[in-house]
Amino acid sequence: MPQRTPKQNLIANIWLVVALFATLAYIASYYLRQTQPVEPVYEITYTRFKALLNEGQVVSVVMRGLDVQGELHSEQSIGPNEEYAMRFTTRLPVMDDATLLPALEQHQVDVKVLSAEDKPGIMAFIISFLPWLLIIAFWIWIIRRTQRQISGGLGSKGELGKFLSRHAQAAEIPETTFDDVAGQENAKREVTELVEFLKSPEQFRKLGAEVPRGVLMMGPPGTGKTLMAKALAGEAGVRFYSISGSEFIEVFVGVGASRVRNLFEEAKKNAPSIIFIDELDSIGRTRGTGLGGGHDEREQTLNQILAEMDGFSGHEAVIILAATNRPDVLDPALLRPGRFDRHVVLELPDRNDRIAILKVHTRKVPLADDVNLEDIAAGTPGFSGADLKNLVNEAAMLAARDKEVIVTMRYFDDARDKLLLGTVRTLAIQPEERHRLAVHESGHALVAYYLPHADPIYKVSIIPRGRALGVTHQLPEQERHTLPEDYLQDRLAVMLGGRCAEQELLGTVSSGADDDIAQATALARSMVSRWGMSKEIGPVDLRDSEEHPFLGREIAQPRRFSESSAQAVDNAVKQLLKDAEDRALELIRQQHTQLESLIQTLEKNESLDREQVESCLEGRNQKQAL
Repeated sequence: MPQRTPKQNLIANIWLVVALFATLAYIASYYLRQTQPVEPVYEITYTRFKALLNEGQVVSVVMRGLDVQGELHSEQSIGPNEEYAMRFTTRLPVMDDATLLPALEQHQVDVKVLSAEDKPGIMAFIISFLPWLLIIAFWIWIIRRTQRQISGGLGSKGELGKFLSRHAQAAEIPETTFDDVAGQENAKREVTELVEFLKSPEQFRKLGAEVPRGVLMMGPPGTGKTLMAKALAGEAGVRFYSISGSEFIEVFVGVGASRVRNLFEEAKKNAPSIIFIDELDSIGRTRGTGLGGGHDEREQTLNQILAEMDGFSGHEAVIILAATNRPDVLDPALLRPGRFDRHVVLELPDRNDRIAILKVHTRKVPLADDVNLEDIAAGTPGFSGADLKNLVNEAAMLAARDKEVIVTMRYFDDARDKLLLGTVRTLAIQPEERHRLAVHESGHALVAYYLPHADPIYKVSIIPRGRALGVTHQLPEQERHTLPEDYLQDRLAVMLGGRCAEQELLGTVSSGADDDIAQATALARSMVSRWGMSKEIGPVDLRDSEEHPFLGREIAQPRRFSESSAQAVDNAVKQLLKDAEDRALELIRQQHTQLESLIQTLEKNESLDREQVESCLEGRNQKQAL
């Protein structure tokens, strides 16, 4: 059956309500007809009623409040046009008539008195029936909605049934190709054979080869997993079904599984095609580890995905792509051969890749002559492709605010500062607090400058940005894939340099080192419990469990090491932090004069770049190892 649009559903509901009210009106009219007398009833004046009463023509009356309905001995001329009738109605005056009751008793009239509230009428009937009407209408609405959702999950009609048609209509051949994906050459090589298979599957079938049906793309957020999947479909020229894993999940168990079946059927009909499931970990987490059992909607959906991937035959040119940031939580059944057995890793781009990505994102941006993409790429280590796109967009927005027609290098620098350091805040800071901030940030900068293995300083500022009152930012000169021990020890000393400067120059410390201490403690604990950089502990993995509570493993698993080992880890962490603090204090005492000069310059200028810090600290010829 064709699916109904929301407008058609609204019209159907309106007709349902109209039908209910029409039925109610018919029942009410029928009820009133049964209560009304067969003979006609005419309304007469109260004077005429008293005259008929005095003549002895009135047999009985029924009084409801001020309304009176009576019956005569015989037909009398009581109508407005001299009609004859035996029934009449009138209305008593507001002022009580003391002679009425005696006259009724005198002429032996049968008197019946009813409450005014007992008067029958359509409004009274509707009011008494309205609560039941609303209850009936509500339950009909609930039943119809439930039926629509269930039938929609099965792909026929209803709100949930629009899922399949929405994605089927949106499944087009993308215009994106590998030329639009800068960098990630290793990932491109991994998926190239899939393009050849989708273009000419017969070449593989003749040799009995089976291309992997499932490809899992893994990598940090923003590295271009979705873009790579779309480029693969565009390069092969096939239809591309893009769905998020959370779209399969509904409140009704079985709806997600039926959506999976319908989606795979649609993709097979339009083969060759690609199904891309983003955020696979939302439905593909390890089964049987939670507290709710294995019969929930998520696990039913996962079971259906596994069954559908097993049901592929050799002649079906359908490839399943999936993306996740957390491959460690995926169910092992998803990763076995025949399912998502091809793993493509997308990493953060290196310097050359960042240059290529910047060239792609600046194609439509008018750049000034002073813009050097190589310098921008060198100053953005650790940036993902999405971060670089955001950097270019932010620079263009800053230039547009200043009514510029081209984007200069200054706007790229400002955009990088905004992304790395945060947005500048207007905050009233007292002179004493401002001086303490300068001392704190100068301590970080001085320790980072003189330690041989520390990253170079990018900028030092006491201007409030983001959530920080001040910031000392460092940028590495080269890409790092491993972290040597001497580099980490210098990094600990830099983190504690601000607190040490406060203690040495001001005699007291402040809460400004809160984040520094937290980061230093976390780094030191990783050095001890994960990387074996403590002589007392040695190369032993004593890290706390990294499993997530929703997997249910923390409840079942005891600690993997003893209390004495935990105490030894704590002692080793404290020793690392104490050694780093001593190194920072010693360096600050040795370079006390340079530190004072840096503090004064920072208080005056509020923000210093790398060259200004070097000039203030008398050049790199004083840099020494401690």
